Amino acid sequence: MQRMGMMIGLNGDKVAEYKRLHAAVWPEILELISSCNIRNYTIFLREPENILFGTWEYHGTDFEADMAKMAANAKNKEWWDVCMPCQVPLETRAKGEWWAMMEEVFHLD
Repeated sequence: MQRMGMMIGLNGDKVAEYKRLHAAVWPEILELISSCNIRNYTIFLREPENILFGTWEYHGTDFEADMAKMAANAKNKEWWDVCMPCQVPLETRAKGEWWAMMEEVFHLD
């Protein structure tokens, strides 16, 4: 298992919409996330800065393949079409990233 974290900005005018979307995530999206070996997935919001922090546990063996599966899914593309306009990617993110991945520097069970 690998713990992963990521962050992204949130458009201040879209905070309520983003919260509404995530209060009722589409069942197909929840099933897809699980089928891509992601568990214990949480998104936190820091206001008033409007920074989202996501964290999860990856229980698979091929993260890139699981993320490609997720990206290719038609329902997930619809989900991203409604969520992505709410988000403001960090200028410092790595090439090819939407959410900026983070390095784990400490963990305590």
